[in-house]
Amino acid sequence: MTCQIKSFFTAMAAAFLGLAILTGCTASHYRKSADKDVYSIIQSAEKEVFGRTNVFDISTPYSGRNPKEIPSTEILNDRMREGARMLSLEDALNLSVTNSRTYQAQKERLYLTALTLTGNRHEFRPNWFGRSSVDGDRLSNGERLGSVRSSAGFSQTLMTGGTIGASIANDLLRYYTGDPRRSAVTTISVNLLQPVLRGFGKNHPSVEALTQAERNVIYAVRDFSYFQNSFAIDVVADYFSLLAQKDVVRNRYTNYLSRVQATERLVARSQDRESASGVDQARQAELTSKNAYVNAVAQYENSLDQFKIALGLPVTEKIYLDDSLLRELERTGPIPLELDPSQAFKVAVAKQLPTLNAIDQFEDAKRKVRVAADRLRADINILADASLQSEGPTDYTKFDPDDIRAGVGVQLNLPFDRLRERNSYRATLITFESQIRNLGLTFDTMKENIDRGLRTLELRRQTFEIQRNALELANRRVESATLLLQAGRAEVRDLVEAQDAQISAQNAVTAALVGYQDQRLLLLLQLGVIETESSKFWLKDHLTPELRLNSGPMQTATADRIIPPDELFTK
Repeated sequence: MTCQIKSFFTAMAAAFLGLAILTGCTASHYRKSADKDVYSIIQSAEKEVFGRTNVFDISTPYSGRNPKEIPSTEILNDRMREGARMLSLEDALNLSVTNSRTYQAQKERLYLTALTLTGNRHEFRPNWFGRSSVDGDRLSNGERLGSVRSSAGFSQTLMTGGTIGASIANDLLRYYTGDPRRSAVTTISVNLLQPVLRGFGKNHPSVEALTQAERNVIYAVRDFSYFQNSFAIDVVADYFSLLAQKDVVRNRYTNYLSRVQATERLVARSQDRESASGVDQARQAELTSKNAYVNAVAQYENSLDQFKIALGLPVTEKIYLDDSLLRELERTGPIPLELDPSQAFKVAVAKQLPTLNAIDQFEDAKRKVRVAADRLRADINILADASLQSEGPTDYTKFDPDDIRAGVGVQLNLPFDRLRERNSYRATLITFESQIRNLGLTFDTMKENIDRGLRTLELRRQTFEIQRNALELANRRVESATLLLQAGRAEVRDLVEAQDAQISAQNAVTAALVGYQDQRLLLLLQLGVIETESSKFWLKDHLTPELRLNSGPMQTATADRIIPPDELFTK
């Protein structure tokens, strides 16, 4: 008999373990299931916010592999790979989307926000469960018995704030002493709890948590879209900054060669017409220009390495940039951006994504006050349940519907002690007033950013014009100083000063042009009107007709006159 008991429990344990294995799912299945739910949520949110959807996927080359199979040496080898490529700006933008660590982190942040929502939604769906346990006992009289307890059912939170559950439970008790007595009971039960005062409907904490989680996904979608535009602008700014540094390197090298030639001419003339001090001065200028060139090369290479890291490329890979983009920008010149400041602010309020989030978060704060106030009320809950047991002590295959046991009741909890709820409500009111100030600050900051952006843009436009004129003047000075020095009518110092002014002006023109473009793109981003998905978006206007000045261009945009202080500081 003892062997039979052992065999029984062994068989039941094996069956129980096998059932758990068979009904469970693989880790890969759960991952795919999570991705499916999350991607669907994100696409729905994008459709709601933008009226369209984009392809969204956080997978990387390592995503489908077992973490145990990825050694650190593989990552090291990947970062040490060598190669060379010509990298256009479009290539850089595409690579940044797939390789950038920052971009990937932002995608994962959006994914995790949507993943949190799946947990909140799960609470409002039937949550199924199935449990079973097997055990054995030996009674004091030597009798042995085995017990199998199983239950299955579901529970679900309702949008009304209530909860409903149903289950079927089986308790089988069997003696193993040769006595054929058996005891088996199966019970089907249903229960319901519904608040009718505190916590009813949208004021229930779980319903509010679901609402907030859905709003958080909307905010995350907006934040990610804003990040995409900002990130693309940063890539463009970095690319043109590197092109400007390349231009500086070339200017420094040309300047160095001209200094070498000047020194050679002075050495040739030092036999009869040029003083030794003049030659030394030329050589000193030559060494200074050589040092400036070496520093420019080092600065460019350092910036290039930082650009590789930003794109997610190995630092060991050689990349070459397309100089034609800078030539194209030089031909285009500063693209005008004449805006009506007041209208621009109104458009930014309606279109800038972070501001839309701030407005909606202000509404969230209002909702939190309402929910916190509801927690001060009394609890009145309606409870209902029903159950049905199988017929007889041993037959659990038959049920008599007339034997249903049902009950209903009302549960009352008077609000005698609401100290914690009171404190929470008061804190929520303070948070709401803080949110009022934050929203006001958001509007003030946006208006200041737009006004300052317009002023900075105009400043950089005028700087470009000034530096372009300065370059023309510097070129004439170098030509004149060279001729006068050859004729013996000027000193070496005059040529050195002219060459210094020339190299400074050359670099300043490029820097001013690139700086203007950076500021223009940043201003368009602040207005919420830039479309970085379009081809060569950095050269496009992006302005809608309602944003343009209605009364002609601003005076500062066309007249480069210097305004006297009295005109600035008085009416």
